[in-house]
This record gives sequence, C-alpha cells and structure tokens, in this order.
Amino acid sequence: MTTAYDVPPALLIERLKDHLQKEGKIKPPEWAAFARTGVHTEKAPTQGDWWYRRVAAVLRKVYLRGPVGTTRLAAEFGGRRDDGSAPYHPRRGSRSIAREAMQQLESMGLLAKTDKRGRSISPQGRKLLDALAHDILKELAVTRPELAKYVGGT
Repeated sequence: MTTAYDVPPALLIERLKDHLQKEGKIKPPEWAAFARTGVHTEKAPTQGDWWYRRVAAVLRKVYLRGPVGTTRLAAEFGGRRDDGSAPYHPRRGSRSIAREAMQQLESMGLLAKTDKRGRSISPQGRKLLDALAHDILKELAVTRPELAKYVGGT
C-alpha cells in the first residue's frame, strides 16, 4: 500500500494543493495577503497561492508527525532569523497561520482534535493523502520502471 512516506514531498504537496484549490472549501483569510509567515521572514510570500500550499504542507506534517499542536507546527515551519552581524538563531513560524490552516482542514473533515494533544489526521484525510501518493507513484513508475513493483506492477 502506498503512503505519503513513499513519494517526494514536493510532488505530494503540489498535488494536494491543486486538489484543495479545486474543492473550493479552503479560502485564504483576509489578512493572508499581508501576513509574514514568521519573524524570520522580512516580507509576505509573493506567490498568489501560498495559502493553499501551506495548508497542504500542514496536512502532510500532521500525517507524518501527528498528533501535533500549533506550537509544534510553528517550529516545523520556522527558520533562521538574520540579525545582521549577530549569529543566526532558530525562530518559530506563525502560530496563527498554523491554527487557521488546521481549523480549515478540521472543518473539511481531514483533521480531528485529540484530547490535550493537538490535532491528528482523520481516516478521510489519510485516505486522501494515500490516494494522491498512489497516483503520484503510478506516474513515476512510467518513467522509472524500478518503482513499478511498489505500485503493483501497473
């Protein structure tokens, strides 16, 4: 059985982003056009669809590391802050972005709350990610025949 662990993350996130965008249930908040993704960044993202990509990445992170809360996700999406001549230090990403993304995914039924531990992937979310991963692996098996054994020979 193909899972999200078996495919490259960039391909899975892009495919999931397109799926979430087509469904139309995920909408960027009003402040998303102006928000920085953390204190380690200087400007807001320039990509128009960055919100959908972040929501897809949050769903994948919860699949891999769940159950997780907003603080843990903020640390996952953090980075290095440039303070000029001072040494770099790790900084967390935005907790409000993580919280809003998880709330939207929960309203779609892809995440579920876990008592005092954050959110974890729901069976519906696991099914979606595994199906997308299987499709990606089938496409990769066409160009790389050694992967065909993982898809079932198709």
